[in-house]
Amino acid sequence: MEKKRYTSEKIDRREFLKRLGAGAAVSSLALAGCGPEKGGVADSLVAGDSQPEGEMTYRTTPTTGDVVSLLGYGMMRLPTIIDRNIPKGENDIDQEQVNRLVDYAIEHGVNYFDTSPAYCKGFSERATGTALKRHPRDKFYVATKLSNFSPSTWSREASIAMYRRSFSELQVDYIDYLLLHGIGMGGMEAFENRYMKNGILDFLVEERKAGRIRNLGFSYHGDVEVFDTMLRWQDEGRYQWDFVQIQMNYVDWRHAKEVNARNTDAEYLYAELEKRNIPAVIMEPLLGGRLSKVHNHIAAKLKEYKPDASVASWAFRFAGTYPGVLTVLSGMTYMEHLQDNLSTYSPLEPLTDADKDFLEQTAQAMLRYPTIPCNDCKYCMPCPYGLDIPAILLHFNKCINEGNMPLSSRDSNYVRSRRIFLVGYDRTVPRMRQADRCIGCNHCVAHCPQNINIPKEMQRIDKFIEDLKQGREF
Repeated sequence: MEKKRYTSEKIDRREFLKRLGAGAAVSSLALAGCGPEKGGVADSLVAGDSQPEGEMTYRTTPTTGDVVSLLGYGMMRLPTIIDRNIPKGENDIDQEQVNRLVDYAIEHGVNYFDTSPAYCKGFSERATGTALKRHPRDKFYVATKLSNFSPSTWSREASIAMYRRSFSELQVDYIDYLLLHGIGMGGMEAFENRYMKNGILDFLVEERKAGRIRNLGFSYHGDVEVFDTMLRWQDEGRYQWDFVQIQMNYVDWRHAKEVNARNTDAEYLYAELEKRNIPAVIMEPLLGGRLSKVHNHIAAKLKEYKPDASVASWAFRFAGTYPGVLTVLSGMTYMEHLQDNLSTYSPLEPLTDADKDFLEQTAQAMLRYPTIPCNDCKYCMPCPYGLDIPAILLHFNKCINEGNMPLSSRDSNYVRSRRIFLVGYDRTVPRMRQADRCIGCNHCVAHCPQNINIPKEMQRIDKFIEDLKQGREF
């Protein structure tokens, strides 16, 4: 179909530069809610500032011919402002900063923006639409999801209302890429309740025929039976998938079950899509940020192998190397993240076979470090008892990756590591939101796409912290 244009407040190059400001520097605002609450750019980048020097690499969607940037913008971790006057649960997204990042991304060739009604406490679609409407409609593709996880949204009426609300929030009259969100979570029973018994999947197929959806697909987490069933339906001619979103990175490629027993190796998922010519959209290329915050020993090996490359760029090159990948999503909260990723894909330098072997060795080395597979998606939030679950898990992982985990009271570095862990914990997680507040209600467990037994991890971390505080030998 011929794409319509949304022409409100078009921006030329001069206006871009004016809005970006001198140097397009990242602000010193604090981040919470959507984005990371603690840490800064130094936590995620090793190579420092990098500027895109060439042209963006693009891939083509087979069914619609869309020419899509290999780097896609994930709008799940947007910059926010901590303001004590903003009531809890209200919109605290820094729209000016989002606009600045989106402007810079489009100026440098990014044209795929991925959001959801579930992101950023329900405000991501609105922020995304506000930023994008300032550009001509034919300059970007917008992807969103039918995120009807809750049983209260399973009825036909509630699901259609969520779908139509996305048009209003995004301020568009068609959606370029619409996904059934989180297929596989809850198995076939959940899929049947969310999309089949209520007729919603057939409704969305009709919406595609009408042109209000240009590409229809799904994002996959969890039970591989659902993934295989949906691809079999395509083989049988029952449904056609224009694209499928999968979790893929150099650890999950062959070791997904070692990270999370419920996950499926990306090598299998990608191969099944490739043989059907279904393009793959990649989520979690950094494994929830863990592939940009690797243990110092691993980071040193990556830097030794390619000194000018950031740690994160290895993961993005891995995901982009495979020709069946349409776009690789990255939640870029900071300008430095965006610039580094643009540099990686402008243009892409595909991995060699030797590079892939090196990353497989890196993946095996990473699996020897006992981090918790939290990707900071915040689906577990809010906790009924006030815990900041992602912050607790991420602090634990950060201390492991940076070599600041006091593993034994007999270690020579114990005193220093103990202090770093405990002081950092109190600074990262407010006292009333720490692990000792967990009562094991299990409210969070069903919502975790990584299948983490969160109450068990809270209990383990709380015991570990109490042992440190009491100076117990372990």
